Amino acid sequence: IGLLVSLRYFLAPLGMWAGRISDERTILGFHRLFWIWLGRGLMAVSIAALGVVTGQLAAGAPPDAMRWIGIALALLVFSFGNAISGSTFLALIYDRAAPGQRGRAVGVVWTFLLLGYMVGGIVFGILLPTHEDGGALSFTPETLVNLFVAAAVILGGLWFISVLGEEKRSSGAQARQSERSETGENRSIRADLKLAFSNRQTRYFFWFLGLSMVFAFSQDLILEPFAGDVFGMPAHVTTRFAAYWGLTAIIGTVVCLILSRRVKRLTNTVMSYAGVIALMVAFGMFAFGALANVRQMVTPGLLALGVGLGIWNVGTLGLMMDMSPIGRAGAFLGFWTLVVTFARGIGVSGGGIIRDISLQLTGSPTTAYGMVFVVGLVGLGISLWALGRVDVRKFTSEYQSKPAAASSEA
Repeated sequence: IGLLVSLRYFLAPLGMWAGRISDERTILGFHRLFWIWLGRGLMAVSIAALGVVTGQLAAGAPPDAMRWIGIALALLVFSFGNAISGSTFLALIYDRAAPGQRGRAVGVVWTFLLLGYMVGGIVFGILLPTHEDGGALSFTPETLVNLFVAAAVILGGLWFISVLGEEKRSSGAQARQSERSETGENRSIRADLKLAFSNRQTRYFFWFLGLSMVFAFSQDLILEPFAGDVFGMPAHVTTRFAAYWGLTAIIGTVVCLILSRRVKRLTNTVMSYAGVIALMVAFGMFAFGALANVRQMVTPGLLALGVGLGIWNVGTLGLMMDMSPIGRAGAFLGFWTLVVTFARGIGVSGGGIIRDISLQLTGSPTTAYGMVFVVGLVGLGISLWALGRVDVRKFTSEYQSKPAAASSEA
């Protein structure tokens, strides 16, 4: 099940492929909307199918090969849809927002994503009532199927309506065609990758993006077990951690969006710096709390983690927009999304691996968890070094003189 759920990490390269095609040509008159609607539609269908098959198993149906194949196919389709629609959605934001507003636009999207997590949890709790059954909470197979089908209908409708009219048919087609004819670009994935790594600025941004994602999410898998194993916090307390950092992440995001409209110096680079520093403070608190057995460090650490994630995400997503040149936005955003996805997967699994290895070597939970936070702290510091060598203005000026040459060489 873990492998099937993680398929979205392994299928991430499809996002770059879909983004590149959406740059080059229209399908049914649309550059971006076709891929967004196709991907989200597949996700909605897969959610409903997953609920039906799972409901059958919960009702006592024999777990034969066909049902497990159905579950595997549903999760595969979900991952495929997620891959092809994610980067093209970012590309649509890139197309619709003015150059100076792209970071704020992504910040608004990120804010509503966090709100969606909170609201979704409440709504799903209402749609899936539980009852006591021999001392354990349980639910009927019928309510489980109803939840999945309702989620598919609601999400499918929202995904369709929310972007309806955001792209006109053949929008930007003539501009893209004229740009390609003027530069003589070879629109291959190899050319896009070669262009990305031939530029010093994008190379450093690649390292910042990858390292910050790896180490920021190294806490994702072990944060709640850390509080339980080290301080004995019960599960009903640790499950609230997401609410704590989620709320402060929203606050940090909103504050950044407001200030960025009024303070010109609050660029995406500055916000990325501030976010990573806040994350380092959080990791430092967790490390000190684990190694010195100071429980009082957990709550302020969670608050700092939320603030850091909110600011860092706004700044980093904005930099992804800044480091995606006009005419290749879909391909570059697909590539950055690929980096983010793989790095996050490595970080989530890596945190657990470091914890397990450290626990085997030392036999001490405090040392094992503390090691994860120390490694994360150091890694985030290295990512700041890479960020310090990224110059967005220089990238923009260098790209304008390189695309034709890079394409002809490819």
